Amino acid sequence: MKTLGVVVLAAVGLVCACVGGVAVLAAVLVATPAVACAVTPLDDVTSIETPTGTFNQEQIANAAIIVAVGIEMNVPVRGHIIAVATAIQESRLINLTTAYDHDSLGLFQQRPSQGWGTPEQVTDPRYASRKFYEKLLTIDGWESMPLTEAAQKVQRSAYPDAYAKHEPAASTLVSAVSNGSVSCTNYAGWVQPVIAPVWSGFRTAERPAHQGVDLGSPRNTPVKAASAGLVVWAGCDTSRWYHCERDGSPNTPGCGWYVDIKHPGDIYTRYCHLNEAPFVRVGDEVMAGTVIGRSGTTGHSSGPHLHFEVHLGDQSSKTATDPVKFMAEHGAPLGRQG
Repeated sequence: MKTLGVVVLAAVGLVCACVGGVAVLAAVLVATPAVACAVTPLDDVTSIETPTGTFNQEQIANAAIIVAVGIEMNVPVRGHIIAVATAIQESRLINLTTAYDHDSLGLFQQRPSQGWGTPEQVTDPRYASRKFYEKLLTIDGWESMPLTEAAQKVQRSAYPDAYAKHEPAASTLVSAVSNGSVSCTNYAGWVQPVIAPVWSGFRTAERPAHQGVDLGSPRNTPVKAASAGLVVWAGCDTSRWYHCERDGSPNTPGCGWYVDIKHPGDIYTRYCHLNEAPFVRVGDEVMAGTVIGRSGTTGHSSGPHLHFEVHLGDQSSKTATDPVKFMAEHGAPLGRQG
């Protein structure tokens, strides 16, 4: 099976594109963003079905690049959907390096003669995506516009109504890559462990002993370290190993498979109910965004989700603090939807 992956190394301004095992390096002359995103293939995914068509690995990877650049530029998810829909219409998410319509090139069919950049620039998916977003962000009220109107204000196409039909497909692709192939590091230090809604809050009236929050991530969603640190626990929380080798229930005790990470300043984070044994071991050093496991429903759990805790001082229940408040204060608010 031929796979395609792209890894963005923002700190040194390089992009590595790997197609069928052949690596290609190209310089990207951009400043290091406050957030940098890596794009890797979705495990075992060769195509994605959407309401209006099927997209292959090359197209999925290009959609992921568009989303990654949007996250780096702090563009809301609505903008990611507009950008991906536009690229579907303009190029079917194929980076076209030969001009078939005047001098239009790349994912967005941007024209060097119209000031979008050089031919080399507009056929760089990251550059092209960035230029699209830069123009979109100058449009007053774009977030509340119909998709086709916002896209047309950027593209000035001869077919201004053509973008609308791609919104369902774009929404599906953005959701898929946001929850799988795009992994972002916040240079302020913190990232969301999963992109999912908050299902159950911290120490609510109904659950006063709930020492964290439940994030509604589907089974097998990659779980990421929320910040750099040292793994101090990775395993099953009970000596009765079989409690972690199968799905849990409301009658099963504990966290199931889980990980504890110690961060600078004696801050600890906990990630519970992983689907299988964690991907990290005690003593491993992790970075913000390192995938440490996959969400599941082991332990005291009624269905797949991630239980996430933050502790200030040690790992005991008395030091638990509200993860929603803590993560918002550290630039990585929980609950954003893909």
